[in-house]
Amino acid sequence: GRVTDAGIYLHAGPEIGVASTKAFSAQVIVLTMLALLIGKQRDSISSADFQAICAALDDVPNKVAQVLEQSAEIREKSRYYRLAQNCLFLGRGLNFPVALEGALKLKEISYIHAEGYPAAEMKHGPIALIDRFMPVVIVAPSTDPQYDKVKSNVEEVHARKGALIVITDVGNHDFDRLAEVVVRIELTHTALDPLLTVVPLQLLSYHIAKDRGCNVDQPRNLAKSVTVE
Repeated sequence: GRVTDAGIYLHAGPEIGVASTKAFSAQVIVLTMLALLIGKQRDSISSADFQAICAALDDVPNKVAQVLEQSAEIREKSRYYRLAQNCLFLGRGLNFPVALEGALKLKEISYIHAEGYPAAEMKHGPIALIDRFMPVVIVAPSTDPQYDKVKSNVEEVHARKGALIVITDVGNHDFDRLAEVVVRIELTHTALDPLLTVVPLQLLSYHIAKDRGCNVDQPRNLAKSVTVE
């Protein structure tokens, strides 16, 4: 018999690489659409907000394409990081899962040890690891409700001479004097920003892995689907 009462197909087409990128984004989009539908049925979202998020969702592919145009630039900026042994990814709120995804991709395809942490917990352990040999990737869009606190995280890493990589939005120059690498992207509705902030992290992982001579489609010890317990 069926194990589930209902299912949703992603309709994203086949994904060859073992480390998921397209399927990850498609799952986030499908869950967003599901949340919108339930919110509308429960009258817990206004018509204006519903329409605004739907319109922003429709424009996400164009915004992702703009981020992908920076691929060569991200590769050039990331060459040094192929030598890293460890890497830290930080984000607050919606961007904490983005940090987790960035860390997962880097460890999966480049074999560099990487950890994703809530930025608020940086002082509770990870800060002890930070030095100039430790790349620290921080997702810091200026639309983040906790943006001032994220900026404080960036300044603390800079003070400890961490190798900073910051993902932020176009027009934001708050990190120019602090970070070694700043990647700027066009943002969308705040609720959908993770669909865009995750792409530079996936590109970063891809280019670091390629520069290390790793097989990005078939990483060692991993399978596309786990069929045994």
